[in-house]
Amino acid sequence: MIRLEHVTKTFKTKDGDVHAVKDVSIHIKKGEIYGIIGFSGAGKSTLVRCMNLLERPNEGKVIFDGEDLMEASPSALRKARAKIGMIFQHFNLMPAMTIYDNIALPLKLEKRPKDEIDAKVMELLDLIDLVERKDSYPSQLSGGQKQRVAIARALVNDPKVLLCDEATSALDPQTTQNILRLIRRINEERKITVVVITHEMFVVKELCDEVAVMESGRVVEQGEIVPVFTHPVQEMTKDFIATASNAGKVDELIAKHHPLVALKHNQQLVRLQYDSSNTAEAMISRISRKWGVDCSIIFGSVEIWRDTPIGQLVTIFTGTDEQIVRAIEDLKENNVQVEVIKRGHIE
Repeated sequence: MIRLEHVTKTFKTKDGDVHAVKDVSIHIKKGEIYGIIGFSGAGKSTLVRCMNLLERPNEGKVIFDGEDLMEASPSALRKARAKIGMIFQHFNLMPAMTIYDNIALPLKLEKRPKDEIDAKVMELLDLIDLVERKDSYPSQLSGGQKQRVAIARALVNDPKVLLCDEATSALDPQTTQNILRLIRRINEERKITVVVITHEMFVVKELCDEVAVMESGRVVEQGEIVPVFTHPVQEMTKDFIATASNAGKVDELIAKHHPLVALKHNQQLVRLQYDSSNTAEAMISRISRKWGVDCSIIFGSVEIWRDTPIGQLVTIFTGTDEQIVRAIEDLKENNVQVEVIKRGHIE
């Protein structure tokens, strides 16, 4: 549906060139929800604006529905953009227009028939559950309601792709959940491809099928969400995982020499990660009985990553070196990722 090939975008400023996007290649398949994640300044928003040429890349190809937009005529580019809806963090609604008129605006600009406009707007108001607020103004709505209106406006031309640029960053957690459910419903019911730009790990794990991790303008890791986040290669990806789980806090405790992670000579601090193939199994109880290793759990969680349970534990293993080695080998043989963080007999 969307394919970027070696896309580069550089801004010229008085302080020199800013390389916002550097040689990025990604493929977003039809019907999927694709996440692009990174900390502030990673180049995410610039990249998504390159997808509809709101920012024209300096180099590379932007292929939408089989056509390279970099080579498209102005009229062909306008036609393609009409099929790429976009929503933003701050809604971008027209404050002097009613909710109805905000949604209808793109159709009015195209001079569509009044009855066609009315039918489409009322259909979308029903989708976002705001029919009764059609004559209200944006200032009279909550943040979540404003974002729903922005989504409806982005859908008014029946787009093939919906670009969401930090669409939930200004919302509270409960409202964020509601917006994510609406986006997933739109994806599933209307078969619209969705691209989500975010710095929030929660959004990615709730919504996305595939993900690209950006750092300093580059995509450093990409693929299906569960493999990427259960077997991360890059430090940036590991950092994002740590923001979504208490299991990452153990590193802070070690740095602070906290008593909770003070080990005796016969102890090892171990981080475990497991997925749907073994989440339901009593792994800790089993290895404790089989190998005589005592296991004290410091942190533990089972989270759902796009319908797939992912478990993490940070534990202290107590036993002889041989017992702990055998227990760890047993866990690895059963597809549990094991990382020995600290050994009691090694300072």
